[in-house]
This record gives sequence, C-alpha cells and structure tokens, in this order.
Amino acid sequence: DAEQIFEVCNFAKRQLGFDYLVDISSVDNYGEDPRWTVIYELRSLANNVELRLKTDVSEEKSELPSVLGVWRTANWHEREIYDMMGIRFSGHPDLRRILMWEGYPYFPLRKDFPLAGKPTDLPGVAFTQISPMEGGPFVTLPSSADAISREPRVRNPEE
Repeated sequence: DAEQIFEVCNFAKRQLGFDYLVDISSVDNYGEDPRWTVIYELRSLANNVELRLKTDVSEEKSELPSVLGVWRTANWHEREIYDMMGIRFSGHPDLRRILMWEGYPYFPLRKDFPLAGKPTDLPGVAFTQISPMEGGPFVTLPSSADAISREPRVRNPEE
C-alpha cells in the first residue's frame, strides 16, 4: 500500500539496517491501473545486502508519502520524479521542479507525452543568474550556436 511506504522504509532502515537509499525511480504503466510504480533501491552497507521495494500509485491519487524523513538523499529523487512524471510526495518540504522550469505544464517522462515534445513558451528571461547547487531549471534557448554561446554555465574545455 502506497500510504505505508514511509513506515516500511523507516522499518527497513531502523530495524533491518538498510542505511543507504541508492535510488528512487518510477515506471509509467500507461493504460493500466494503477498507472505508476515507484521503486526504492536500498542498500545495507554493513551487511552488503540490497533490497528493492515497489509500490503502486493510482493516476487519480498521484501522490505518496515522502521518505525524506528516513533518508535525506530522497530529496532530489522525489523532486526529479515529481518533475518528470508528476507524482507528488506529501510531506516533502521543497517539492518543486528540478530540471524543468517552474510553470512548465507537462511531465516529459510520461508515456502519453509526445516524442516531439509540446510547444511551450520559454520564460521571458532564460537566464537570470547562475544555476544554484540545489538544482535547475536548466533552460537554454534553441540555437545553432555552440554550447558555450547558448549555455553560459557550460565549462570551457580550454580553460
């Protein structure tokens, strides 16, 4: 049950010793119910054991509890899943887009997202400051110019 994922993860860490959250990923089961599967990859460093937990999330609900209170590394994983798939994590203190810009109305890794993308207006100013360490948005303007010209944060290999 998706509603119990926090308790299950907390038990896995505190009682079973799975002290490391390797990854959280999601699968779009488009056309099926429940629509999404969220997968937690855990590791016990002391015991050299791995555990995979899966839970299903319905399209109607599109939400499950955050496990950020169990592993701090869940922060980026949950934000990325929200940004790309639209699954919300209740209790997450900063659930905002990490790769796409705020206000982007779509979720690009959903199977119903067209391969060619969807027309969307870019923000009025693509770059206002250097991207912060806590994440995007990583917006570049389409151009035939080289990467350094259109993406000022790219590292110049000659420096």
